[in-house]
Amino acid sequence: MIKNYIFDFGNVLAEFEPEKLTAPFVSDEKTRGYLSEIIFDRIYWDRLDDGTITDGEIKAGISSRVPAELVDTACKVYDNWVNSLTPVKGMAELVSDLRKGNNKLFLLSNISVGFADTYNNVDWIRELLKGFDGLVLSGPIGITKPSADIFNHLLEKYGLNADECLFIDDSLKNIEGAKACGIHGYLFDGDAYKLRAFVGV
Repeated sequence: MIKNYIFDFGNVLAEFEPEKLTAPFVSDEKTRGYLSEIIFDRIYWDRLDDGTITDGEIKAGISSRVPAELVDTACKVYDNWVNSLTPVKGMAELVSDLRKGNNKLFLLSNISVGFADTYNNVDWIRELLKGFDGLVLSGPIGITKPSADIFNHLLEKYGLNADECLFIDDSLKNIEGAKACGIHGYLFDGDAYKLRAFVGV
């Protein structure tokens, strides 16, 4: 029986679409696409996820790749990406309903130290996550999904039985990583109502 629901963050609880995060600062579509590709390049974000690069190093890298007249805008986009996040439709309500059923809720996300330090400053994220029973964020601990180490870390930290957990993520390789540790998995496709039907709330 599932008692514990473990959520990814990006594209499960929050939309993580580079052009949407860039849009508040860049109106021109072509420039927005260009900057989004550089600012959210995986060469930076994979290292953010495992905590091996600093914000300063990323901004220096971005600044070296864009024209001088776009440096300030690019850095502003990067500095405000957490503030620019928006919720995935229907997920806050689903989380609330799961909580009412005396289930335990956890967050397990590949995400930066910067997010860990600042998410409480964003009202909707703070309100959503305050109802969770535990958070495991990759950046501060230097372990990323789909490594078994991060799933086992969560299980051990919160004393969970893997067979009583459902992990919800938008990445198939992360779902497979969870299943290899005995955790049930649900591959999220952006449809909160389909997930609601699956979990039965």
